[in-house]
Amino acid sequence: MFRNREFRRFIIVFLLISFVLTVIGFCQSSSTGVLVLGSALIFGVLFLLFTQSRYKQIAEMANQIDLVLHNEDHLFIEELDEGELSILQSEIAKMTLRIREQNRNLKKEKEHLADSLADIAHQLRTPLTSINLLSSLTAESTNEKERKMNLREIEALLLRMDSLITDLLKLSRLDADVVEFQNESIPLAEMVDDSLRPFLATLDLHEIQIENNVSSAITIQGDVVWLSEAIQNILKNCIESIGKQGEIVINGNDNPLFTEITIQDNGKGFETADLHHLFDRFFRGENGSKTGFGIGMSLSQSIIKSQGGTIVAKNHPAGGALFIIRFPK
Repeated sequence: MFRNREFRRFIIVFLLISFVLTVIGFCQSSSTGVLVLGSALIFGVLFLLFTQSRYKQIAEMANQIDLVLHNEDHLFIEELDEGELSILQSEIAKMTLRIREQNRNLKKEKEHLADSLADIAHQLRTPLTSINLLSSLTAESTNEKERKMNLREIEALLLRMDSLITDLLKLSRLDADVVEFQNESIPLAEMVDDSLRPFLATLDLHEIQIENNVSSAITIQGDVVWLSEAIQNILKNCIESIGKQGEIVINGNDNPLFTEITIQDNGKGFETADLHHLFDRFFRGENGSKTGFGIGMSLSQSIIKSQGGTIVAKNHPAGGALFIIRFPK
């Protein structure tokens, strides 16, 4: 505490005042001088003890802060009585909680990033290995039909890789919160029709029926391009789950609390163990597509959340998968 310049100044002023008063007291009488000197000593000792105690408490707080900065999880700051130090102690306790929470979040993000990079490397390595193998076979083959077949397969693998990279870039932009979404009134029925359009040939080929019960009067606020992509990913999941000769039912509901879209198929549904991981990146599940990357559902969730909505996936009581998307009013 003697390192504090203000404290040293106070001691000097206190000693000077005490000396002057003591001299004046002795000038009056010996008893007065002794009384003044004794009072000054008692006050000085009490003040030093009190100040030392305060500085000790401040030093303990500083040690606790140092522990927080070194990622110590188990901290204890003694409760103080009302006063400035008590307020300071409360603020330090809040700070430690925030810092510990930030440290935990950063640790989770680092682990998630490491896992994601490993998954991306794995997802890219598989088609790259196939491309290398097919390239070697094509170079060695003298059969023109076989060469063309290999080249078509290489093209398909490159398209898959391009799709994966495109989706990953979209996810990274959404995670970084750098996407500028449009905020416009979207007729829900038109958005569903636009989302279905890329699958019309596939639906006809696999004899999948679409029952679209969305009213043309229902509208939502958001970005039609991004939301259409989210719906398309869900529809793609349903189509892959059904296989052939199935049905997809799309309903729209509007009430004072939220606007709701439900998409139901009569496919295999979800395994119970998969329900809590359906929107995890690179998760394909037991009944998932063996040719996909497990990104579509995660991308859909990120898009819908960024537009202020929620999405839930579960098994329909009558069988098949059920997706419930809600946009609060």
